Amino acid sequence: MCKNYDVIEKKGHATIKSWTKGVPFDEKAQQQLTNIAKMPLVHSHIAVMPDVHLGKGATIGSVIPSVDAVIPAAVGVDIGCGMVATKTTLMASQLPDNLSAIRHAFEAAVPHGRTSGRGRADRGAWHNVPEVVAKEWLKLEARFEKICAKHPAIKKSNHVKHLGTMGTGNHFLELCLDENDAVWIMLHSGSRGVGNRIGTYFIELAKKEMQRHQMNLPDMDLAYLEEGSEYFEDYVEAVEWAQDFAAKNREIMMFNAISALRKQLPVEFSTAELAVNCHHNYISREKHFGKECYVTRKGAVRAEKGELGIIPGSMGARSFIVRGLGNPDSFNSCSHGAGRVMSRTQAKKVYNIDDQVKATAGVECRKDASVIDEIPHAYKDIEKVMDAQKDLVEVVHTLKQVVCVKG
Repeated sequence: MCKNYDVIEKKGHATIKSWTKGVPFDEKAQQQLTNIAKMPLVHSHIAVMPDVHLGKGATIGSVIPSVDAVIPAAVGVDIGCGMVATKTTLMASQLPDNLSAIRHAFEAAVPHGRTSGRGRADRGAWHNVPEVVAKEWLKLEARFEKICAKHPAIKKSNHVKHLGTMGTGNHFLELCLDENDAVWIMLHSGSRGVGNRIGTYFIELAKKEMQRHQMNLPDMDLAYLEEGSEYFEDYVEAVEWAQDFAAKNREIMMFNAISALRKQLPVEFSTAELAVNCHHNYISREKHFGKECYVTRKGAVRAEKGELGIIPGSMGARSFIVRGLGNPDSFNSCSHGAGRVMSRTQAKKVYNIDDQVKATAGVECRKDASVIDEIPHAYKDIEKVMDAQKDLVEVVHTLKQVVCVKG
């Protein structure tokens, strides 16, 4: 297999292999990766995906294998965030010319966004939990209560009220067409408020552990929990639960989106042909280069040989259903999207509503000031991102959105 990565040699414990040929690779992100490479717990090397960009503590678009320890901030607070896509039997010709009603139906079926200000009802949560959500929550509740019995602060979070909801930022729900004009539904979300609480809580515990043992770290956000320590197993248990919550969250949203679409169309359709549900912020126990380790994919998708994944572009660009090639140097991973080249604050300063309208031409979506931070120009060119990882995945389907709902 042709090697498509660059090796960055730094004065640290581990090397860095980056699949960034032809795409921007910010210097601050490189420095952040250098900090991680200094950590003695890193096994073999760090793999950097082409959508790499600066994150908090750990770099988004990185794959970090660790032995006998995990870094909570490397997983982050959007635990289990990921994608789900479902192919339908519908064709583009069966959709109405005006897709506005479908967008509004999606918006009504899936709570999204967030209401600012205390004491006001959160528009991104259920006010009356639907029966399907309550039923699925029962399957998660016992494990959650067990976690909360040891760590009561985690219970003070949005859990059941956020199950089946989308959130804000780059989370979305889309209606797409593939290369053959077949209709797909695709969405992006994670573990919502409860995952945020779990991540934040254990990041702070890890920092306290480092201070207690007087550990000298290149960045305190890289505080870690060692296997056998007081909180290690509790964290792994909580993360695995949050990942299950996130996967179920996406399943419920997809179910509700399909139901909403059925009500808008005069034709019957099914969705059994192909569905993909994958995480891109998570921990997995795996064996690489001769050692059992914890693989943290921070903005990266598992791409074992033959495994299907999803790599979305921005809200005005193409997305891809991919099949993994099982590249061992990337720890069987690929990118989770295009990756930002501009912060949200900067995007709002540089671009205006007219720019957003032009960038999302042909897409039924909101085009107001509150979504300018998600303008396609704030992201890397997804075509170049895909070219940079051609030894990690092969494209199975190419999708282009015609409806996009943002939080």
